[in-house]
Amino acid sequence: MTSQEQRRPTAEGVARAAAKVAAILPETPLLELSLRGVTVWCKAECLQPIGAFKIRGAWHRLSDLTDEERLRGVVGVSSGNHAQGVAWAARRLGIKAAIVMPVDAPAVKLANTRALGAEVVLYDRPGGEDRDAVAEKLCRERGATLVHAFADPWVIEGQGSAGLELAAQMEARGLGAPTRIITPCGGGGLAAGLALACPGAEIVPVEPEGWDDVRLSLEAGEILPVPDPSFPTACDALQTPSTRPINFAVLKGRVPFGLCVTAAEVRAAQRLAFSELRVVVEPGGAAALAAALAGKISLDGRTAIILSGGNTDAATFAEVLAGTN
Repeated sequence: MTSQEQRRPTAEGVARAAAKVAAILPETPLLELSLRGVTVWCKAECLQPIGAFKIRGAWHRLSDLTDEERLRGVVGVSSGNHAQGVAWAARRLGIKAAIVMPVDAPAVKLANTRALGAEVVLYDRPGGEDRDAVAEKLCRERGATLVHAFADPWVIEGQGSAGLELAAQMEARGLGAPTRIITPCGGGGLAAGLALACPGAEIVPVEPEGWDDVRLSLEAGEILPVPDPSFPTACDALQTPSTRPINFAVLKGRVPFGLCVTAAEVRAAQRLAFSELRVVVEPGGAAALAAALAGKISLDGRTAIILSGGNTDAATFAEVLAGTN
């Protein structure tokens, strides 16, 4: 078993990750939004230095590497946001990073990852090539440490730091702890971290249509893969074939259900975030807001919504705003 598989994420680990993140990054804003006549609170992780929450897990993971592990470097797998998080942390810590990314990843994410100094190794996602197999081969050849996008205990704990941060922000405003946190979900790293961070809140993972394997897995009580990996989606950040045991072990019993949103609902949420909150949110980052906007979940004054990422190119985003995409 790998160290990722042997170690389990814990609430104590989330607290330690939160302290480490707070030492190097400012808090992301908690933005007030009126939705269906109810005030909700949007955690703008799209305003992180790399444009996504993934910087949290990457920093916690890489900053915990031993001196020997740092010398051998790291390998990540990502469609772009985790890639940038790992690249950012690696550059700050002086660690060599290679990121396995799909050939159809958004150009802006590929460019940003390279600009941060990481080596990009492309794989054929449309052709069905296994990114994890590519990454594991690189790790064997280089003696590098695998930093998985979601199936890693340090990464899960790091993502959970967003939950502790938003809970503290809500408490500081006299709102009390969040009753519900609606979050975008791909492999389940963020959802699992939030469940550990905020055990008193209902955690609601939201996935795009056709890629709702976590929702299906929660319903079945066992891990199920995406039924059709060729199903098209603009939510590249949430395009994972299946969750992993380390994530599902946290989610099962703590997260009772998940939700699914359509492409049209996601675009409507992107437009709302821009018009009402003045923030740019990528499709995957808007999934949780899309579910709330579409009336798929009940809301109250202590409901928090994660806006998980904002890495989208200008032309595509302009089409969304204009209603032509």
